Amino acid sequence: MPATPPALDRDTILAWPKAEIHCHLDGSLRLSTMLDLAREQDQPDLLPADTEEGLAAELAKVDRSATLEEYLAWFGYSLPLMQTRDALHRIAYELAEDAARENVRYLEVRYGPVLHTDQGLTMWQVNDAVLAGLQDAERDHGIRTGVIVCGLRDRRESASLAQAELAASYRGKGVVGFDLAGGERGNPAEMHGAAFYLARKELLNITVHAGESFGPASIRQALFKCGAHRIGHGVTLGQDPALLRYVVDRQIPLEVCPTSNVQTHVVASYEAHPVAEYVRAGVPVTINTDNRLFSHTSMTEELWLAHSRCGIPSSALREIVLNGFRFGFLPHAEKEALLAEVAPLVALPEAA
Repeated sequence: MPATPPALDRDTILAWPKAEIHCHLDGSLRLSTMLDLAREQDQPDLLPADTEEGLAAELAKVDRSATLEEYLAWFGYSLPLMQTRDALHRIAYELAEDAARENVRYLEVRYGPVLHTDQGLTMWQVNDAVLAGLQDAERDHGIRTGVIVCGLRDRRESASLAQAELAASYRGKGVVGFDLAGGERGNPAEMHGAAFYLARKELLNITVHAGESFGPASIRQALFKCGAHRIGHGVTLGQDPALLRYVVDRQIPLEVCPTSNVQTHVVASYEAHPVAEYVRAGVPVTINTDNRLFSHTSMTEELWLAHSRCGIPSSALREIVLNGFRFGFLPHAEKEALLAEVAPLVALPEAA
């Protein structure tokens, strides 16, 4: 008789070394830190509760968001707390610390620096604070990190261009890529073409949120107007079979975030998520949290959900974990060395 296929459990996934390449800084605060910062900054009325339990209960209502835009509105609770150097340093440090605690070895953190300038910080001061927090976490917890600067779909192209210029000035100094985030509908990526031309000319890695709340035409713009090397979410890719084949043939990775996709009603449920279909088709898939706070999740949880509810088998999940390292925005030699280090440790349970 053939051996029984190995059973995979959460503890095994927790023990695996992991990489996360789609994680938003302003969506990944600790509840305790939000409460501390609200008190320290004298913003007692900002948050909807004054205890961790109460705040968790209120923020759980994000699951009722009817659209991506409604989901993004919840960031109104985090962004006002992220306007000082100390707050940005703390939040960046704690995010990397939390990731390291579940054996994330490599973490790419993305955010839009312009969103943190309301109290007078320059974008360069903002970025320095974030990078310092991540570097301190690297020293203390042995994790590797990189920053992806995000242009914003709902801002003028001049804002995205300024952030692309910022990203380029930090290339090789902690910033590893440039992105475009925000609601897709009514905000086409091609309107930010100058920012992406500059980013590409300055040799930055490119990822673009696309195919999340809009169809595959958005993915086409990300690829052909912006020059994306990776696609953030890409849930609607399968609606365009020719584009799906193109992505498979060129091994363009997707940054899939299952819980976030369910919350924003991009998919009806985990079981209805097309990620397993994309894996079977040969798309290089990665799994990520998107927002640890608002999606109430972790890398371990997202990988477990991809396996237990989205229908991705154990052997394919192992490849997805390794894809996080394969497609990270690291120099090739460093990436190969890291992959060689972690691959033997991403082991499946032995067959019975």
